[in-house]
Amino acid sequence: MLKATPFHARTAALVKGQAWRRWAGYAVASAYELLPDPEYAAIRSSAALIDISPLYKYLVSGRDAIRLLDRMVTRDLTRCRVGQVMYTPWCDARGKVIDDGTVSRLGEDRFRLTSADASLRWLSLNGAGMEAAIEDVSTRLGALALQGPLSRAVLERAAGLDLSGLGYFRLTDARIRGIPVTISRTGYTGDLGYEIWVEADQAIPVWDELIAAGRDYGITPAGIWALDLARIEAGLVMLDVDYHSAHRALIPAQESTPFELSLDWTVSRDKGPYNGRVAHRLERERGPGWRFVGLAAEWDSLESLYRAAGLPPQLPTVAWRNSAPVYRGSRQVGYATSGCWSPLLKQYLALAHLEAGNAAPGTGVDLEVTVEHRRLRAAARVVKLPFFDPERKRE
Repeated sequence: MLKATPFHARTAALVKGQAWRRWAGYAVASAYELLPDPEYAAIRSSAALIDISPLYKYLVSGRDAIRLLDRMVTRDLTRCRVGQVMYTPWCDARGKVIDDGTVSRLGEDRFRLTSADASLRWLSLNGAGMEAAIEDVSTRLGALALQGPLSRAVLERAAGLDLSGLGYFRLTDARIRGIPVTISRTGYTGDLGYEIWVEADQAIPVWDELIAAGRDYGITPAGIWALDLARIEAGLVMLDVDYHSAHRALIPAQESTPFELSLDWTVSRDKGPYNGRVAHRLERERGPGWRFVGLAAEWDSLESLYRAAGLPPQLPTVAWRNSAPVYRGSRQVGYATSGCWSPLLKQYLALAHLEAGNAAPGTGVDLEVTVEHRRLRAAARVVKLPFFDPERKRE
């Protein structure tokens, strides 16, 4: 049986079409409305409230906490200050990505790791012999993402504090309705946004206060379908969709390195030993064989395929998550893993793995699409990620 998040008592009553999604053993709303359009619009034009409680969450504390985490991930955590959050992947000894998530430094020797997949065993293996306590707080801690250009105004009203000084990927302690929370300026939408972390048994009043505070700002509960559209526009990878964990890959071709996922910036050049360090140094010298890029389909080409079938363009209202071959000329040079019609950019977008020699921005390729049961090819071009990167995200 699927578990309920700490906010289920509020979210369940709002799901009009009973569209639910399984996420890490929890039932979460795919959409509250029959279509995700107003929820997506709130992310980009006002404020959206998203239940992200199914994320795995671990507290790592003790004298060797920084040593454990720094040895596990590719970022240099010795540069992470108290009150800072770092996004990072972590890899096996061969340099293949296991998962990606965030590390928040809550205190000098106290950290919170979030991950898409269960990571307790991997943390324990990496921490063998170290003076570090690892606590799985996944069920104890509820989490909400408040995202959108008006999210700061809503959160300031709810928490009664000025958040203009809270920098990008920084966190602070606060209170909402007198309940202790941690606010981090993070998110998965590529927009201005925050994440609120609260003890599960005190979660409902926090939800209620955010909804009340956001009423004048058009706050809208949003589900996974709207979040998926936003994260594709932001060019953000998703485990089990855009890449496989090295722990579950069945063949080498299903594995990826951070460089192959275009996460070069997350791999420290000069930090001490960590899982995959030798493999990453060699790969940096020779260059990766694959790159993770954006594709933008040419509208005229896409429209002509439907016109030939006697149909108007029929584009999905939700993001798709499946493999679609990508060609250059007569040869397949890669594959797309997720895509959508962007309501904001008015483009048909995809995230794709391409052979490095075909991954330069502006390169012309063909994306396989299915029109009336026929597999056809629409012209597309390689685009540097992210597709959408507003200044307000970091302001």
